[in-house]
Amino acid sequence: MALAVLLIFATLVGLVLQARHEIVRDARNQTLAVATAFASAPGTAAAMTSAHPTAVLEPRVLAAQKASGVDAVVAFSPSGIRYAHPDPRLIGKHLVGAVPKLDKPITETTNTSVGPSVITVAPVTTADGKVVGGVGAGIKVGNVNDVLYQRLPVLLIASGVAVVLATSSAALVSRRLRRQTHGLGPAAVTRMYEHHDAVLHSVREGVLIVGGDGRLLLANDEARRLVELPPDAEQRHVTELGLDTGLAELLTSGRAATDEVCPAGDRLLGVNVRPTEGEGGPLGCVATLRDATELRALSDRAETARTRLQLLYDAGVRIGTTLNVVRTAEELAQVVVGRFADFVSVELLDPVLHGGEPSGTAGMHRTALRGVGPDPPLYPVGTPLTWLPSTPMAAGLAAGHAVLEPDLAGAPGWRAQDPALTAKILEYGFHSLITAPLQARGVTLGMVNYWRAQTPEPFGEEDVSFAEELAGRAAVSIDNARRYTREHTMAVTLQRSLLPRGLPEQSALDVAYRYLPAQAGVGGDWFDVIPLPGARVALVVGDVVGQGLHAAATMGRLRTAVHNFSGLDLPPDELLAHLDELVTGIDQEEAGGDNGSSVTGATCLYAIYDSVAGLCTVARAGHPGPALIRPDGSVDFPEVPASPPLGLGGGPFETAELRLPEGSGLVLFTDGLVRDRGRDIDTGLDLLRAALAGRADGTPEELCQAVVDTVLPARPSDDIALLVARTRLLDPAQVVGWDVPSDPAAVAPVRAACGRQLEVWGLDEIGFATELILSELITNAIRYGTEPIRVRMMHDRTLICEVSDSSSTSPHMRRAATTDEGGRGLFLVARFASRWGTRYTSGGKVIWTEQALHNGAGEPGADLGDILLGEWDDVAL
Repeated sequence: MALAVLLIFATLVGLVLQARHEIVRDARNQTLAVATAFASAPGTAAAMTSAHPTAVLEPRVLAAQKASGVDAVVAFSPSGIRYAHPDPRLIGKHLVGAVPKLDKPITETTNTSVGPSVITVAPVTTADGKVVGGVGAGIKVGNVNDVLYQRLPVLLIASGVAVVLATSSAALVSRRLRRQTHGLGPAAVTRMYEHHDAVLHSVREGVLIVGGDGRLLLANDEARRLVELPPDAEQRHVTELGLDTGLAELLTSGRAATDEVCPAGDRLLGVNVRPTEGEGGPLGCVATLRDATELRALSDRAETARTRLQLLYDAGVRIGTTLNVVRTAEELAQVVVGRFADFVSVELLDPVLHGGEPSGTAGMHRTALRGVGPDPPLYPVGTPLTWLPSTPMAAGLAAGHAVLEPDLAGAPGWRAQDPALTAKILEYGFHSLITAPLQARGVTLGMVNYWRAQTPEPFGEEDVSFAEELAGRAAVSIDNARRYTREHTMAVTLQRSLLPRGLPEQSALDVAYRYLPAQAGVGGDWFDVIPLPGARVALVVGDVVGQGLHAAATMGRLRTAVHNFSGLDLPPDELLAHLDELVTGIDQEEAGGDNGSSVTGATCLYAIYDSVAGLCTVARAGHPGPALIRPDGSVDFPEVPASPPLGLGGGPFETAELRLPEGSGLVLFTDGLVRDRGRDIDTGLDLLRAALAGRADGTPEELCQAVVDTVLPARPSDDIALLVARTRLLDPAQVVGWDVPSDPAAVAPVRAACGRQLEVWGLDEIGFATELILSELITNAIRYGTEPIRVRMMHDRTLICEVSDSSSTSPHMRRAATTDEGGRGLFLVARFASRWGTRYTSGGKVIWTEQALHNGAGEPGADLGDILLGEWDDVAL
């Protein structure tokens, strides 16, 4: 009781001291916060350096004191003169005691004008670090003690309750001890020992008491039965009792043991040994024996069940980690080998390997084989297999469940499959087999064979259901991988069909490309090289956000639209504007459909390169700009005005004009090349610059490979489209032009000049047709267009003729009526030109034609009359 009271009193004192310490600490923290906050508040330093600091600071001090809950807030000059104080009588007077050093906040307990207080003084500094005064915040020590006194009754009450509980507990324990020991006489003690003896010999556990010298002191009836002790076993050494060596050594070792298993004849005993001297008794030990023979068998079955549950869990985690059919089959074999079977082989139907729907059970291929031994004499991976009806494999496939063959040597049906090979299998040591079909959704995908060779125990009936469970779980993963393979193949096929099959013929650019799909799924990246009239080429790269069939289909629609808009010879900004409207329409169409899905966005970069002027016009919508390789090997990323992605209605789109010397490199790419989960786009652009730098002489094909080797992420998460073009310029000798006055008489001289130029180029063969085409186009420009009128001819892969004027009206070909005198000029142009069309410029329009250099339209000769007569029908004639 005295000890309990002393401990409670010590605890009470400790709590009081701890409470006081915490209250004082809180007071110091509170004053420090108030003083530093007021000192660093906006305007405090300015107020102290003002002409009347008291007038400014006094209301602030009172407000801060009231808001913070401290007893006093004082503002003073560096010399210690109070500027502001809660007691107006002390304003202007010197601080009590020495002025604190104002180089940092100081907290201490000292005597003030209001009594002992916890005070924090903080310096007030200007922006340049000059000390212009100080701020002090204080809390009276008496108030701190008041808080402590408020807590003291609670502590006293708690201590009193603890004293009462300790006293009551001690009284109850003493009373119980007295009740258990008082009045116990010799008869009662004798009766107690008799009862103990009866219990000792009637329990179902054997009890042995061994002395410190190793002699048996006591053995109950159960112990005598379990270890077959002789009648005179007491007082004999345990090594003389015929016990098994392990049990005898344990009883004499002097160590404690818990549930150690020791053999005793045909039994297994669970032995617990405890020394007796630990409780103040004599030297020796007490051992209890329990028959654990049946328990061991039950434990073995439980361990087998636990092992198989763990194997099923591991199978669920480790099988199907990828959506690859072959890899999933290999994972099944890898999980099972060494834990359930010594060798595992997996055969799958041929359609399953390619993602198709399985049909029948013929046409299997061995897909996976794994074992604990080297070079097993089994069919290797890739072998086509067809099982004879007598084999357990065929029986399992036909029945739809696992089939056990516990003794392969005595299975003639299995040996009939391949007598020579099965003899080698038996010689290797294979002795037992379970074959189970791989079934998912009621469809057979293949089969798995579990073999035992090095494990001496053959498979039993209890193993069949477990083998089926493993096969069933693996079949689900294989079926998922098969279905993914089918859909992925369909998506890739669709995507490939929508991408360019090759590069068109053109002479303005030397082009190479790479298209690298993501490792999982298909995306919506695309590229195009589109020849345009006038020795020009359009370069396109685009990206539909997202992956899957929807992204690939949307990409195909956008690529087709770009081709159509390019056929209209639209400038890049107008083409992107039309494409933006198209994407918006697609988005609205998809959003209004039954599926409720919509296009999530698309980006595009469109560039037109003119090989005559060496000018490249570029516009982009939410897409990374191009990289430019200068002829000196330097690399930069020219500024191209950025516009929002397609489908957001963010126009107008702007263009940039790049003057490219001959031999410059233009690199267009999608963001999958430079952006990845493990790096940002700036890092990717730096890698791209490093891959291209110093490669001014490299071919586009070499540049593509260098970029792929250097910049490509390890595991691309998005498709990558890369387009590298090397610029060429058309020889000035292959371009001629004439200004044409707005006078019909000027047609003949220009026609004659064109004829002479065709002779210089060696194109006399198409001279007549060319003069006829130019005559019609120039006549139309003079009659319907406005000045200036200009004619230009270019000798490229084809002969290109252009007639431009400042009018925006475009001619249209029509079939002239019988009574019409005109309207047949464009018909002749279309007849003798390979292609013709109109493109609009900022200053008007250009009507262009293209003719094959040789064996094209040819000379019309006498057929010209037939062509013109074809414009009238027989009635009109």
